[in-house]
Amino acid sequence: MSKSWSHNRAVEHIDKKIADVKDITVKDYVRDMSLESIPTNVAYRVDGVHMYADIQNLEDMLNITHVEGTDCHKRTLRFLDQHYRAVKRILDRVDARRVDFHSQRLHSLFTKPYNSDTDAELKRVQRAVATAKLMIDVLAQTGDDDEQIPAAKLRIGIDTGLALAVNNGRKGNREPLFLGDPANHAAKLASNNSAKGIYLTNAARMAIGLTEKDAPEKAALTNEEIKDCQDAAKLDVTADEIVEEWREDLKNNPIGGYQFIRQTPPLCDMDISTLTPANSKRQEMVSLYADIDGFTAYVAEHIDDNAEDVVRTLHVIRAELERVVTSDFQGRRVRFIGDCVQALSCDGTAHTTDEPTTISESTRLAGALRSSFNLAIERLNAKDYETGELGLAIGFDIGPISVTRLGRQGDRVRCAIGRKVIESENRQCACSGVETAIGQAAYEAATDAVKDLFGKTRKIANLDYNEATEALADKGDESAKQARTEAYAGAPAIILADNREVRPYAITTAGESGNS
Repeated sequence: MSKSWSHNRAVEHIDKKIADVKDITVKDYVRDMSLESIPTNVAYRVDGVHMYADIQNLEDMLNITHVEGTDCHKRTLRFLDQHYRAVKRILDRVDARRVDFHSQRLHSLFTKPYNSDTDAELKRVQRAVATAKLMIDVLAQTGDDDEQIPAAKLRIGIDTGLALAVNNGRKGNREPLFLGDPANHAAKLASNNSAKGIYLTNAARMAIGLTEKDAPEKAALTNEEIKDCQDAAKLDVTADEIVEEWREDLKNNPIGGYQFIRQTPPLCDMDISTLTPANSKRQEMVSLYADIDGFTAYVAEHIDDNAEDVVRTLHVIRAELERVVTSDFQGRRVRFIGDCVQALSCDGTAHTTDEPTTISESTRLAGALRSSFNLAIERLNAKDYETGELGLAIGFDIGPISVTRLGRQGDRVRCAIGRKVIESENRQCACSGVETAIGQAAYEAATDAVKDLFGKTRKIANLDYNEATEALADKGDESAKQARTEAYAGAPAIILADNREVRPYAITTAGESGNS
């Protein structure tokens, strides 16, 4: 059986997920509430300060050698692991929360002091700035000359305001996910890719009495402004103390050598929760990012008066996108990053990756994601749930990718690194909510059918599963031809006998929602 998407399967799953979130409870987050293991049908409005720290020299690490071989990946993973351990130690000492560590990007949250305290927002922003400076000072010392691991160069973005906390993860691996302006604006400030330093949005600047800036992304805090925050926050830990504790921890809990083995396709069989440095995965595969375009504005518009529909929409779309990746196309979801899904796909054997087939199947996967996204919006609207003006931006590319977990035993975070992981995210970021883009490496290794589909711009609008499969099959792409043949074989004979154009993937027999 080829990999395929079915309208009926999608409808059945989407409707089930809509039923699961029929009743939603939204609460204001207050003192002593736990953000651990938030139920699927519950969300919290959280007033806090969000900080993103972007390690600017990760890409330099990945490009330290001409060929993207194992040495380059081992060095990059050690670089991330060492710095992650240091940052985690800092956040624990200043009573902040690590939300996510995604490759070069660390997201943390400050909720204390709570709003019941005097000048709570002012104190939270000051604490975040002081912590940002501590982070910069510590990570300037956590390189390793012997292992050719440089110090990290940081650009930090900070915003303050109301966000929506929902469940992220499953079973014993649940963590809160924060939706809305503060996290998004802080991330954009951090990932500006220019000068290092600490940058505040105008909301955060005003909270600590600074003037607004026309271009806050160009207005790094001055040394004096940072010192004012340090003096006010009075953190009870220094950079030297953190570095000393970090070195002792590395001595007692060494990272160990990174060892890579291939994951035999399909990737859906890869259990990331068991990976360690000595048991890491590495091979040529596709990295794909699918981002819900317009979601941050949608959250901001409805967080006060209709947060329930925001929660419903997120959970339904996210669950369906994961199902398409893992069930329909046997790929592997790495993580959800806000309203974005990061996934991997690979076709081949235990020894080699079939790159043309992997790229063809990833093209059809991208089409299937859009078909399911559109269908989820349609089914939510049919229940009179407000979904705003959302879209799906998709980017993918192929290359050597390593998958592992960073950190100490009992406190590990999953990680997928590679030059094409970065490039696939860049391609996604360059798309509007109706576009799908393919990276240069994937384009060059693709079949002529895929090249013709994307064209010289390597970008296409409104590519759904039907169009992707039909277009590739018509040009002789073997993967698409097989999927189309199997779809026609399962189509009702009365439709096959008709002379009209057939879209067998979208057939729904009246009154049924089958499992085709």
